[in-house]
Formats: sequence, C-alpha cells, structure tokens
Amino acid sequence: MLARGVGPRVGRQLILAFGSVETLWQTPSAELEQCAEVSSRLAKALQNVDQQAVEAVVRTCENSGIHLLCSEDELYPQRLLACDDAPLILFAKGDVSVLNNPYMLSVVGARKASKEGRVIARRWSQHVSERGVTVVSGMAYGIDSAAHGGALEGGAGTVAVLGSGLGAATGEPQKRQIEAIAVDGCVVSQYLPDVEARPEQFPQRNRIIAGLSQATLVVEATLRSGSMITAGQAAGYGREVFAVPGSVLNDAHSGCHRLIREGATLVSSAGELLQHLGWVQERTGLCTSYSPANEDEAKIMHALKQEIMHLDALSEVCGLTVPQLSPSLLALELQGVIERLPGSRYTLGGRN
Repeated sequence: MLARGVGPRVGRQLILAFGSVETLWQTPSAELEQCAEVSSRLAKALQNVDQQAVEAVVRTCENSGIHLLCSEDELYPQRLLACDDAPLILFAKGDVSVLNNPYMLSVVGARKASKEGRVIARRWSQHVSERGVTVVSGMAYGIDSAAHGGALEGGAGTVAVLGSGLGAATGEPQKRQIEAIAVDGCVVSQYLPDVEARPEQFPQRNRIIAGLSQATLVVEATLRSGSMITAGQAAGYGREVFAVPGSVLNDAHSGCHRLIREGATLVSSAGELLQHLGWVQERTGLCTSYSPANEDEAKIMHALKQEIMHLDALSEVCGLTVPQLSPSLLALELQGVIERLPGSRYTLGGRN
C-alpha cells in the first residue's frame, strides 16, 4: 500500500516469485528487474518506498494497539487468504483469534433499515452467536449495528470490517463502538490507520466481509446497494448466500427478492439458517433464557412464540384487558424479552 502499483494480485505474484515478503523487500533493484514478474516501473516503485513512512506506520500501530497481519502470518484469516484478491496486510484491533473461528457468518443489510429488519438482524445474530458462530459485518448504521449488537450479547464475538483506517474514526460513538467490539471480537481494515472513509473504498471493504465467512446473510437490501455487492462477491468466492424475504410493496426488500430468484437460499429463521449450513449446535451457555415472573408474562411469551401480534390480538389471546397487559409488556420490554414494533405490534426479543 506504500508501493504504487502493488495491489493484492500483483503482490501475491511477487511473493510467490521471491518466496517471502522479506526476501522481496531485501532484493536489489537490478535483481528485481531480471525477474519476469517485475517490470522496470514496478521495480522502481518497490525500491522507492519511503522507509521512514513504513516505520511511522509501525510506530502508530504499536502505540494504538493495532496488530499488523501479513498474508504469511498464521493469524491471518485463512478463509480470506483463499480469495485471490485478499489484502496483503490487514490492520486489526482486538482478539485476532476470532478471525479464524471455524464458524463465521456475514450479516449485511440496509443502513436505513426498518425496525423489523433490525430486530431480525439482532435476534438472529444473537441466536447464532450463542451457538459459537462469529458474526461479521461492516459497523454501519442499521442492519450492521444490529448484527454486531446481537452477536456481542450472544458471546461468540463479532468482527467489524471498516472502509477507513482504524485510527480515522470520526466521533465518539464510532470510537466507543470500536472499543466495545475489540473487547470480545475484532475490528479490521485493509487501510493505513489514518486513511479516512471514501465512497470508493466500501466495495473493497465489502469483499473482505464476504471473504471472511463461509456464508453471507442479507436481511434487507435495495437493488442498488452495498449489500448486493457483498452478496455478489460472496457468490463469486463460492460461498453460500442467504436472503430474508419481505413485502413486495417495500423496495427495501427488492434486493433480497432478486437474490432469491438468482439462487440465494430463502431463510425465515436463524435455526433454519444454521440447519442449511450444517451448524446445528447446542447453546454455549453464555446466555440464559428468561423465566416468566408471573402467569401474565408466561401467557404473553407463549403467544408471541407463535407470531408477531398486535396489542389488541395479544389482549384477546391472553384473555387480559389492555390495562392488565400493559405492566407486564413494559416489564418484558425493559428486560429485552419482547420488542415493540411500529403499529403497536409485539415480538419476542433476543432474551427468551
């Protein structure tokens, strides 16, 4: 990244030709030019790399607790390495061991996601995380943030892939999110720490999201969206793609519907998703189910296990008036057992 003209594919060819990054770095310019894989222009670019700039990057990483993972390192994510355009270097903050978790699922979707979309992303991510699956996403608003939040509640860690450098976080909320994810998971980037986010960098970010995981789940997506790019890259890597269907009247689901028509697997629950992948496992024990505090709470939870329900329908099924239901609904909502959706509808939350 400090040598102009040396991208992932060119870099990989050079490493294969010279045996290692270290050998390539120490080879004199005259010898480089004798290699069939190296043009005179490329040899000059390699020799003109500013050594002081390299040392400055290393110091920045050391001072900021950022790991430098070269493609030759054992800790470099092996699933990503199998992609021919994998970055030569990754910058990572947090527990880098999660990058090679045997079970990894990318969860992506719209930034301007619906309440129901965020509920699905959070609840499903928690469900799979409780069963040892590491969730990968892009730390954007909407579906990404919901997926990371659910995964952190599940206990198996989560991986956030940035479209900027790890030191270029803008604003306290993003900095706090990076620190929270780094405690039990990992935040990664292919960009130098001080590189700020630019639109053209996000498709490159998306390929890393797709490459880290065995499968990608799209929760909500329009036809022209980054999530569709991620799904296409995952399919191009030979990875499985799953999509959540939605209303045909809502454009936010049009991308998922196209993916399903083109061969993505339709899924309607997190358990179904795990069964398709062959990852059906018991809970890790990191999270406990909620036990109803009284008979009214038990009735509400039993009713909502069947479907999302409007307040009036819930009142009828439970045999309770709305004033009688309200205290229990509020108590369950505050504890994350149920969630309130637009239109006075309720659904079970992550803790149930």
